[in-house]
Amino acid sequence: MRAKATRSAIVEGRKGVGPLIPPLTESQRPLRQQVFELVRAAGLIPRVQLAKDLGVSPASVTTISSELIDTGLIEEVAAPRDNEAGRGRPAVALGVRAQAHRVAGMKLSDREHTAVIVDFAGRLIADDAIPRRPGPMSLPEILEAIETLLDRVCAKAGVGRSELSAIGIGLPGFVDCSEGMVFWSSILAQRSVPIAAAATAQLGLPVYVDNDANLVALAELWFGAGRSLSDFAVVTIEHGVGMGFVMNHRIYRGAQRLGMELGHTKVQLDGALCRCGQRGCLEAYVADYALAREATTALNWGHKESQPINVLLESLYDHAKAGNATAKSIFRRAGRYLAVGLSNVVNLFDPSLIILSGERMRYDYLYAAETLSEMDNLAIDSGRPRPPIEIHAWGDLLWAHGAAALALSEVTEAILSPASRDIAAQ
Repeated sequence: MRAKATRSAIVEGRKGVGPLIPPLTESQRPLRQQVFELVRAAGLIPRVQLAKDLGVSPASVTTISSELIDTGLIEEVAAPRDNEAGRGRPAVALGVRAQAHRVAGMKLSDREHTAVIVDFAGRLIADDAIPRRPGPMSLPEILEAIETLLDRVCAKAGVGRSELSAIGIGLPGFVDCSEGMVFWSSILAQRSVPIAAAATAQLGLPVYVDNDANLVALAELWFGAGRSLSDFAVVTIEHGVGMGFVMNHRIYRGAQRLGMELGHTKVQLDGALCRCGQRGCLEAYVADYALAREATTALNWGHKESQPINVLLESLYDHAKAGNATAKSIFRRAGRYLAVGLSNVVNLFDPSLIILSGERMRYDYLYAAETLSEMDNLAIDSGRPRPPIEIHAWGDLLWAHGAAALALSEVTEAILSPASRDIAAQ
């Protein structure tokens, strides 16, 4: 009897085991959204190929594509058949209706602010840049800069501000993209700034913000080398050191959306002071201000401290190229610390590719053969080759394109997600 009672208690108190996975997560997106995203990724694709790639019936694709056409999100495009140009009726493919939406993307940085406007198919319409004054800015000042840049790039694109569907903004620091909150940034004088809400109120448009390194990874995922990769890392080196990581074709941000801060991992206990206020961060040995600090000390360049940091670094690089041993040692020391950081990325995440990006990629000493060799020595010796490393010195517009991709993602999600359809039906 006792055994029977025990079994009964187990049955009555049973709560299940295993992970509780909510429905319609990123890996289980609605078929409607999957159809649209595949059309957008392909550029042009026939219905029959859509059905084959998604593993669904042609009838399902026909129904959903007709709905997306009726809502103005995609369109039919006549495409000549291979080797049959001019013969018979052209094949019909599906493509994104580019004029359905336009969005802006911006990168706010320590040196200048850049912006792009793209259409719904991700094609560039216009770009612009404005310099920024030195030092951290107040929220009203940064909002004024955003508005000025937006008006300029809209004028170049020949569109009114009201014709945009959303704006994406990337900036350095600790940024919670879900809440639109910047907890700390080198370009802001205050902490815990609700910049997305403030910019939305000022501009009258939906504004989304994220860490700038995340948006470089998003740019690579949408427009660059990461389009066909499920997992890869982007490490950015400019005034700071950032990292964006793509996992299963999605940006990974961590539980509190503040992860992937490679620049603030510790490489030296009680080491050099970082601009975040802590000591021994990787950034404090590799970033712009770290190289400038080393140059003014080791080369006795105290008289150059008043120079813009870009001018000082160019001078340091010129000295290194001319054979100055001290200047070369500054870059090589920074490269050794970078090797530590990259080996940790390999050991922790095992990415299929590491992309080094940012303005400092001009300084080849940072990724010289000695640096990569040291990285190999520090990474776990698994018997397999380390992930390849690519150098992408594409400039600030790449970052702004990532911000535009963020805006496109949010617009798409708002239109196609089940929640938006439920609201529209009410």
